[in-house]
Amino acid sequence: MSDIEIEVKGEVAWIRLNRPERMNAYDADMAKELIEAVRSSSNSGVIVLTGTGRAFCAGGYLANLSDPDPEELRSMFYGSLDVYESIRTSPRPVIAAVNGAAAGGGNELVVACDLAIAAESATFGQTGVRVGSAPVLGGTNFLTMNIGEKRAKEVAFMCRRYKAQEACDMGWINAVVPDDQLEEEVTKWTEELLYMSPRYLEIAKTSSNVWWNQCRDSYMSGLGMLMQAIGSEDMIEGASAFMEKRRPQFKGRERETD
Repeated sequence: MSDIEIEVKGEVAWIRLNRPERMNAYDADMAKELIEAVRSSSNSGVIVLTGTGRAFCAGGYLANLSDPDPEELRSMFYGSLDVYESIRTSPRPVIAAVNGAAAGGGNELVVACDLAIAAESATFGQTGVRVGSAPVLGGTNFLTMNIGEKRAKEVAFMCRRYKAQEACDMGWINAVVPDDQLEEEVTKWTEELLYMSPRYLEIAKTSSNVWWNQCRDSYMSGLGMLMQAIGSEDMIEGASAFMEKRRPQFKGRERETD
């Protein structure tokens, strides 16, 4: 079984994340495969990114964050940025066909795509500050361009789950359809895009990247801070609580008592 599957339908490349047993979370090797899939699909007219099973993507995968390996984490953090950058720099429009949960880095993957269409059952949200991390690759910065600063901070700080229609109403995604109509609706969008000039679509996409590019310093500084926090008490406690399905007891919440 391949972690990443590519199906070419006419002039459209459908790239499918294929690790349903872990909600399509990607490790460093899978991230490299995804980057290569996006790059190798540049001769297609449109690229569609979707997931297998009940999830779109749960972000980066590491077996045990409660005992983190700094080099493994470094590879994952910077690999995630490379994935998102491959989407933003692809000459073709990239559509996220969100078939299920888009959580953490998986939500940031949606944010990085040019367009996003979701099934009604899909959900969106960040997980970082609940589990000992922070969404520095789109969730705390570029998402603001989609839904506004206050809403983006709500998403990053509160770690709530948002239904597809809520996300659409906020401007997070473009459209919501019944689950069994997702592929049909995405196909309609691809067909409309295929009528357009690929040369000028690329120019329009490159021009629209100005805000993504403006955020790049934030991405890099955020990654640097995450690297310095590897092995911190909050990271270990957040990851342990997540795996043990309990509420984390972060030291910052401790209060002196008489």
